[in-house]
Amino acid sequence: MAEAQASADRQPAPASILFVGDLVGGIGRRTLLDALPILRERYAPTFVVVNGENAAGGLGITPKIADQLFAADVDAITLGNHTYHRREIYPYLDSQPRIVRPANFLRSQPGHGTCVVERDGVSLGVVNLSGNLYLRAGRSAFTEIEAALGELGGVDHILVDVHAEATSEKVAMGWHLDGRVTAVVGTHTHVPTADARVLPGGTAYITDVGMTGPRGGVIGVKREQAIESLLTQMPVRFETSEEDPWLMGVLVSCSRPLRADSIEQVLMAQPSAVAQDR
Repeated sequence: MAEAQASADRQPAPASILFVGDLVGGIGRRTLLDALPILRERYAPTFVVVNGENAAGGLGITPKIADQLFAADVDAITLGNHTYHRREIYPYLDSQPRIVRPANFLRSQPGHGTCVVERDGVSLGVVNLSGNLYLRAGRSAFTEIEAALGELGGVDHILVDVHAEATSEKVAMGWHLDGRVTAVVGTHTHVPTADARVLPGGTAYITDVGMTGPRGGVIGVKREQAIESLLTQMPVRFETSEEDPWLMGVLVSCSRPLRADSIEQVLMAQPSAVAQDR
């Protein structure tokens, strides 16, 4: 608490953070890469942070994909419950400081839960958390967040990605951190919520940013496969849909350390898909 107050009392630290919701498969990656130049021109974000936990065929991420995102000038990548789906990512999580998995996973598991990135003389701490309801996280998000914030030190801004199934956990975390971090953004459910706002203490909040991928499916899966699974209650092999790709995210604008001035939803159809429809 003292560190957060000391940071908030420092000189102005104007910045904007573009956070992009869960990339789903190759279509999600292509949508991000198509849209980023337009979004950079439109919003000129100081930082770009992306949730990449579904980036590899809808499950997990690979070093090659992470490197592709960093080559596109993404500042940090957050993950979630599919962090360890692909074994080739394990050593990468330990060696690459700008990709983070939930901080409340077991300390013995590969990777780290926080990182700090800097641009234009402004520092951004990024924290990734997993919900505990319905998801397998080794430790409580509400206790581990304190240690995670302590690791960041006196950064100008802090973004917390809460990757959780239960909306109650995400809402509670927003209130728990209000006034101590710049933004709390929810991911995982792939459907954008309509509750983006700045809480009374100055923390920008949204329960779920949504996904960057195909709206023509069922949260990213080909809709006929999802419907078959629900109708038959039998195992069905899921594949990523390619229909109606959109980028979903938020832009958080800040003028003072650890305080948000505004949070704006960013919902954008894949530019190349729009061009093909004309």
